[in-house]
Amino acid sequence: MIRFLPLGGANEIGANCYYINISGTGILLDCGIHPRKIGTDSLPRFDLLEELPLDFVVISHAHQDHIGSLPYLVQKFPHVVIYTTTQTKEIAEITLHNAANILKERLTGTDVIKPYSHEEIDLLVRSIRSFDYNEKFSFRGLRHETSDDIEVSLFDAGHILGSASILLEHKGFTIFYTGDINLSSQEILAGAELPLKNINLLITETTYAGTDSTEIGLWKEEKIKFTRSANKIIEQGGSILIPVFALGKTQEVLFVIHNLMQRGVLTDIPIFTGGIGRQISYRYDLNRYKVKRNYVELEFKEIPQEDLYETNIFNSLRKTPSIVLASSGMMIEKTMSYNLACEWLKQKLNSIFIVGYMDSETPGYRVANSKRGDEIVFSESSKPVNVKCSIERFYFPSHSKREELLRIVELLKPEQVILVHGDNNAVGWLGMKILQTYPGIKVHAAEIENFISF
Repeated sequence: MIRFLPLGGANEIGANCYYINISGTGILLDCGIHPRKIGTDSLPRFDLLEELPLDFVVISHAHQDHIGSLPYLVQKFPHVVIYTTTQTKEIAEITLHNAANILKERLTGTDVIKPYSHEEIDLLVRSIRSFDYNEKFSFRGLRHETSDDIEVSLFDAGHILGSASILLEHKGFTIFYTGDINLSSQEILAGAELPLKNINLLITETTYAGTDSTEIGLWKEEKIKFTRSANKIIEQGGSILIPVFALGKTQEVLFVIHNLMQRGVLTDIPIFTGGIGRQISYRYDLNRYKVKRNYVELEFKEIPQEDLYETNIFNSLRKTPSIVLASSGMMIEKTMSYNLACEWLKQKLNSIFIVGYMDSETPGYRVANSKRGDEIVFSESSKPVNVKCSIERFYFPSHSKREELLRIVELLKPEQVILVHGDNNAVGWLGMKILQTYPGIKVHAAEIENFISF
């Protein structure tokens, strides 16, 4: 008997956490936190685990919506054993410590959950068992009902450094969880790998399934548009703010900009980066020969960068136009990108370049869907702002497009599919398309509190 229960991330992107019971062994696939919620509301529904066996956690990658609630899970279930890739363990040490600092600022005295300590993070990270891609390992829980172990393999998901899709095998039944997956090559990473076998159950993300791929375009085309727009802003004396996730998007976009400047097609001006993005870039350097990637020889430490956190950025901008890469990627309130955008929106020569996914309830989404001359309420705590700068949108996706998600289904030939990690539009489009194209496949839309049994 196999049972699946989503604790978070069922019909949205955030607090991704999926419980699977395989013959009495309880496994969590990811353990994320919701980036725009506070307190208990930001966590997966751990209360649903109280009457269930839980033995292991397998983490797909180190983005907060997939790993951020791990400290709280360990507080509640200290016996669980955690597995992930070698690179994700390295990055988790950086991102979880940073999240602890942010949490202290966001939580109030009335919150039920409390900040965790850096000592707890140190202990947690040391306890994580890490494996390389395609290195098989096995486990069984204390209440496992058969003599057969569950075998686990981690496949390169092509999303960010260390990201993995997870293959579970038990008594001839195969489960493949994509995590955040990208079949296409990005600027640095070379794209996902899939198992060379048919799958009984596919659990797939649906992030871009609701987006027409003609709107997204190709990386090569987007770089041409990016170059043209950036040069125009720079020539008129303006600077460019690019909100980015510290993990993944910072490194990919920085490489794009550097390569364009090296080729002489983008005006060579100062680039500002900083915070944990730089620490993570160092991990990209250290692992450049250990994972599939492009431009193996070039290291981030060789790219000239000004430190955003050690400079009076606005004094620097008065001297020369610059490009600023600042997190968070969705311009969450009180982050560096949010604070800079508050000023950027007032400057008619400047521009904000949107290069990643924006949750519909974040400040970044409101900016991405505005234009010069609009009046927007940037956040719930701010007054209406008149948009004077230009806003431009470029697609450098780190997730698979809708056609690639269908391609995964075609290649793996699953008997059943569970759709997660996407809004209702994305889940609805992909589910309908699978049913139309592969009528023999049974499709489930994951729902919190609802078990799916196999």
